[in-house]
Amino acid sequence: MPTKPWRDVLAITIALVAFGFGLLPLTFFHYQTGITLAVDNAASRLIVTEVDPWSQAAQDGVTAGMVVVRMNDSELLALPQEIYGPVDSANPDGETKLVSIEPPVPTSRATAADLQSFANGPITNLELISPKDLAVGTASTGWPTFGVYYPGWNRLYDAAGAILPGLAILLFGSWWLVSGRAGPSLQGIAFPLATATASPLFVLTLLASGSPPQIVFGGLLSVAAMVPLAFALAERVDNPLDRRFAVVSVAACTVAAAVLSIAFVIDPLQRGVLGDLRWIVTAAIPLVPGLIAAGPLDLKAVSSRRGPGGLMRSTELALAGATPTFALLSNQSPFIWPLAIWIGAIALAGRFTVRPLARLATRATLQRDLVVAATEAERARLAADIHDDALQELTLLVRRLESSGDTEGAEIGRTVADRLRAICGDLRLPILDDLGVGPALDWLVLRIERLAGGEVRLERADDARHSPDVELAIFRVAQEALANAVKHGRPPIVVRYRSTTNGISLAIDDAGPGIADDAPADAEKAGRFGLLNMAQRAEQIGAILDVKRWPSGGTHVALEWRPR
Repeated sequence: MPTKPWRDVLAITIALVAFGFGLLPLTFFHYQTGITLAVDNAASRLIVTEVDPWSQAAQDGVTAGMVVVRMNDSELLALPQEIYGPVDSANPDGETKLVSIEPPVPTSRATAADLQSFANGPITNLELISPKDLAVGTASTGWPTFGVYYPGWNRLYDAAGAILPGLAILLFGSWWLVSGRAGPSLQGIAFPLATATASPLFVLTLLASGSPPQIVFGGLLSVAAMVPLAFALAERVDNPLDRRFAVVSVAACTVAAAVLSIAFVIDPLQRGVLGDLRWIVTAAIPLVPGLIAAGPLDLKAVSSRRGPGGLMRSTELALAGATPTFALLSNQSPFIWPLAIWIGAIALAGRFTVRPLARLATRATLQRDLVVAATEAERARLAADIHDDALQELTLLVRRLESSGDTEGAEIGRTVADRLRAICGDLRLPILDDLGVGPALDWLVLRIERLAGGEVRLERADDARHSPDVELAIFRVAQEALANAVKHGRPPIVVRYRSTTNGISLAIDDAGPGIADDAPADAEKAGRFGLLNMAQRAEQIGAILDVKRWPSGGTHVALEWRPR
């Protein structure tokens, strides 16, 4: 399927926005703990003046008014401690004596300038005490301080290490996919796939910034990066009902992931659960349509559904939908390894597993196509032989019989000639080549109606013609289905045919008892060559063939073909 320029532009725009904003926490913005510090000049202390209610600090129990005892491993406020004398060497098990309390009262260890520097600087760790505990605490009863640790700056710089690999994935991955080296089915989704894989790496700095607005924006960018790929994969779903389900799942997961990205910041107490849900739902945005587009993974089903290269296409689409999952999983240091391991596993599996199976599927498909082509060639040869030899000689014989006055013999000869012409039409119908499937079905329905002994109705709409191979396959399926309807079913028989620029649909229904449920699956084993012939014709052009029994009785044969 060809690429869509608007979708590529959208994907590239999202990737560039993610890349640009991913650099901001390292340049203009700073890591945010959610704590604002200020100097209490009267008491010469550093105190907490404000705590972001959505921050990790609020979840840790930090509140405004708390006094900083230690910051970034530097003591700012010395609390009184009991000092005991040395142990008496003559009595090592005896009690030691309290010598003094140092300092006698809580005392600042930093100058006003140092405190201001700490207030303006980044926070890695804090030891805090509430004003109430500071007022009632003593050296003997102790000072109920508690510590908090925010590895934000370290995590932020670690996250920055994922930006260059993400840029390499965006640039090199796009080129690799567009060139077709990763598979022809991925060429049309090159930029959406590269964006969905690289953008989660770009926004890691936003997610590690500690700033609620940046965390929300980073989460929403990750969600947006999945959408172009998800809709590109949904477009590759053959069945209309499955395609609608894929589109609905993309929309639902997108909305849910966006809501979870906001709720992750609003409710700090539930961040563990919300973070996991956000990851799962965001990953599902491209994963669900990718798996639906891949379809069945067994060799026979893939071959019948997609024709040559079906296994490779199914595998490529499934992997394309799954790859962003591992990019989203790369949110812990070392950030790039989950994605790197996944890509390495894909390369090994493709080299030693998928491609050998694909070669087997292609070989089987080629053999099937050769059988179908040989059958058509033999039909054409027989039709030509009958027309050029037997019919010509029979026509001459009819004329001689008429000349000799043998009218009865001449009439028999004309009847045989008409039957031979009908056989030639079955073998190769000139009207099909000249006018298309619709007029050929008109001719076929008129012939079948005489044999069916009841109504055979054709409903057709010819809005476009397609390649001769496709039209021939469609006609042969209709021919075989009508023959089966006359033989095993009963009138009325309804044929519906529609040809547009977007594809061809064919449906044939009869009012007979209906085909057995296991007949299509066991056609080859049971020697039902009519069903097998229809399946081979459908496979040859990459169409979907459905043969089933209606609950109320009657056989339904449906064929859907879309140009690729």
